[in-house]
Amino acid sequence: MIITRTPFRISFFGGGTDYPAWYRQHGGAVLATTINKYCYITCRGLPPFFEHRLRVVYSRNETCSTIDEIKHPAAREVLRFLRIHRGVEIHHDGDLPARSGMGSSSAFTVGLLMALHAFEGRMVGSGQLTDESIHIEQDVLGETVGSQDQVCAAHGGFNHILFSKSGEITVRPIIVPPARLEELSSSLMLFYTGIKRTAADVAESYVPSLDSRTAQLQRIRGMVDEAIDIVCGPGPLDRLGSLLHESWLTKRSLSHLVSSRPIDGMYDAARNAGAIGGKITGAGGGGVMLLFVPPERQKQVRDALHTLLHVPFAFDGSGSRVIFYDPEPDYSQADADNRGRPLAGFREMEGLDKPALFLTEEAPEELP
Repeated sequence: MIITRTPFRISFFGGGTDYPAWYRQHGGAVLATTINKYCYITCRGLPPFFEHRLRVVYSRNETCSTIDEIKHPAAREVLRFLRIHRGVEIHHDGDLPARSGMGSSSAFTVGLLMALHAFEGRMVGSGQLTDESIHIEQDVLGETVGSQDQVCAAHGGFNHILFSKSGEITVRPIIVPPARLEELSSSLMLFYTGIKRTAADVAESYVPSLDSRTAQLQRIRGMVDEAIDIVCGPGPLDRLGSLLHESWLTKRSLSHLVSSRPIDGMYDAARNAGAIGGKITGAGGGGVMLLFVPPERQKQVRDALHTLLHVPFAFDGSGSRVIFYDPEPDYSQADADNRGRPLAGFREMEGLDKPALFLTEEAPEELP
């Protein structure tokens, strides 16, 4: 059995410039961190004693005989990409709801890649996990997603991520004194809006026409360097909250789907209660709201947003990793033998024409 743990992320600045349609022409950059909320993938070889050969458990429970039958897109394509021919059982558990804007979809893909590589007896690095997960999501599944979520999930940590026109991705850890990092962490709050959305649906409303939004995206890109100067400099951190507010206003101008009247109401209530700035994480439209709030004003903000779920968190420096590994028997030979014979299908006793008879000491002569 193998268990992987893959972190979710918070993207502060630069979101939108990590789409290949943009950075392949202009370059891009993101400032983001992983947090202590995780996606867990449990993977084990499925003994060949069931009618099904594959089982995938998430919000649904799928039992299948072939990879093609799997409905979960990422699970299906990762199994196909890695050419997994053995029976396997996969379970997903997450610390936050799906479609919350915290990079959960990419965390699933990265964590599953890590688990199935280990299942095949391979240890892989963060660079390979990044490349393979981007390929699965963007090229194989054709999803309208950026490239920062996969980088964050694979590498972990508080990073300045650069996307070059050539497609090369560079990860630069942000060096911040522990006291300064604690000051930043203690000034941030997360609230779940309760609004689920699919990131690709929101992104499709503006990604195909990014060239017409050059001014906004260039400004979003420029905020990354400004934010790094604030975080790593000696000045007041409140300036980061003001920059977050400007970033949110700029991002809202990309598409009418990025925000909504309920989200605007939540954000305005938080600002009126003492939040300096904030944003909806991810592509927008719903999910989790990140707020920069001085500690002395946080009770007022919690009170103002009392109908929303407050999510305490801390920064986390680890990327996707195997946290449990216990090799199991290899059932490949038994599996191949079973598949090579016309086995009787599983069935209930009720409805059979004649129940099976067994040899007993009392009546050995009664065998048909």
